[in-house]
Amino acid sequence: MDRRRMTAIGVLVAAAGLTAAVTVPSFAGEEPRRAAPATDGVAPEVLDAMGRDLSLTRDQAVKRLRTERWAAGTVTRLRAELGAGYGGSWLSADGATLTVAVADAAGEARVKAAGAVPKRVARGVAELDAVKSRLDAAGGAASPDIAGWYVDVTDNTVVVVARPGAEADGRRFAAAAGSKTAMVRVRTADEAPRPLFDVRGGDAFFINNAGRCSVGFSVVGGFVTAGHCGRPGDRTTGSNRVAQGTFAASSFPGDDWAFVRVNGDWTPQGVVTDFSDGRTVAVNGSTEAPVGASICRSGSTTGTRCGLVQAKNATVNYPEGTVTGLTRTNVCAEPGDSGGAWLSGDQAQGVTSGGSGDCTRGGVTFFQPVNEILQRNNLTLVTAGGQPAPTQPPAGGGETAPPATVPPTPPAGDTECAGQVSRSGRIAAGRVQVQPDGRFFRVPGGTQEACLAAPDGVRVTLELQRFTNGAFRTVARATSADGVARLTVEGPAGAYRYRVAGLSGSGEYTLAFSAR
Repeated sequence: MDRRRMTAIGVLVAAAGLTAAVTVPSFAGEEPRRAAPATDGVAPEVLDAMGRDLSLTRDQAVKRLRTERWAAGTVTRLRAELGAGYGGSWLSADGATLTVAVADAAGEARVKAAGAVPKRVARGVAELDAVKSRLDAAGGAASPDIAGWYVDVTDNTVVVVARPGAEADGRRFAAAAGSKTAMVRVRTADEAPRPLFDVRGGDAFFINNAGRCSVGFSVVGGFVTAGHCGRPGDRTTGSNRVAQGTFAASSFPGDDWAFVRVNGDWTPQGVVTDFSDGRTVAVNGSTEAPVGASICRSGSTTGTRCGLVQAKNATVNYPEGTVTGLTRTNVCAEPGDSGGAWLSGDQAQGVTSGGSGDCTRGGVTFFQPVNEILQRNNLTLVTAGGQPAPTQPPAGGGETAPPATVPPTPPAGDTECAGQVSRSGRIAAGRVQVQPDGRFFRVPGGTQEACLAAPDGVRVTLELQRFTNGAFRTVARATSADGVARLTVEGPAGAYRYRVAGLSGSGEYTLAFSAR
């Protein structure tokens, strides 16, 4: 954690030990890789990705990037020279030709002199931007059938994207914002944008918009991290500075663990980021590794580092107080890595607490075992397949009952649900589904009823959401009990949808609801 260096990585511990750090930039079982030299200043990883996704050879990719750098500089200069007559610019599909739109004849000569191709248009880009700004201001009036809007410089219009059958909604929205018909084009596309915020071990997060720590492991409803990173009530944002969640529980000193409960925009994933090459590594359980085992950690400051487990049940005397029950390793770490994930193979081991040294000289680092965190807080680890992992007992005692067998279909009898509309799906801990079919339905107002049936061992939250002020907002919520979640609510006319969030277990469910 950057804010408090003495409680994060870099503290001096009471007992010194081995200080050599293994800094293999990959997870256990992989050979370390040397960075390939850049070509024309471009990293080989970028060229490889362009080759994969754009079907380019390395030479073609380098040539395209050179043209794009020239185009960027040329557009900057022409935009200043053309002023209000500048209508936008774009590269051809092969990246070889730069076209610049101009709203007057005088600008055409300037564009040709700069080596680009001019195109006469009816209006400058500033006028189009003004139209889009009016749509932005009226965005709360857009129906959920409208996916968005943008300036299309190639067509010299503002485009409103509407789902099939909702083109009239798009035109009404544009007219309500005071837009001229000739300047706005409605495009039909089967798009349903949604936030794509994943919770992944090793990712950075910020506490109260100040200190930075790292995510440990995804659990149902949020993630675990270090206790010294925050206190109950502290708010978190992701590395993208988007509101993420709240510290629901924390313990430090004595222990060094915390649970952050995330909001509905974030989806806990059973993976850990590998900052050595940008990939992710699956988490498939939390079986505790023995002393001497290889172990790797991921943190938002120094990425992935590996070493060996040296001792368990270690006590560390931090300046803020003593912490017991930690695991000692010869892996290096630095401030900001606090709370990050530790893996042995694909098994979760713990979250980074503190240590001595750094990743330049090497050091010793301690982690809080993850199974203790799960048991103390009654949390369920989210694994790569979306299946909740059975909690492993901590070293030295305790037993865990075997996981219950989950039947493939909802039980019969009074747990069956019936309604005007029925949908089914498969849910797992940490996963979210939207019904019906990822979309929404409209009702004229009045009473709405819903019933969700799930198998034994599957626990879910069912939410009814109404589209209000440009977003779906929860108006009613129920958590399943004995395999059933029921909702009855009076509501106004509008667009609604159901959101099914898995809390524990996995299996098929059936949702029946009224849509009158």
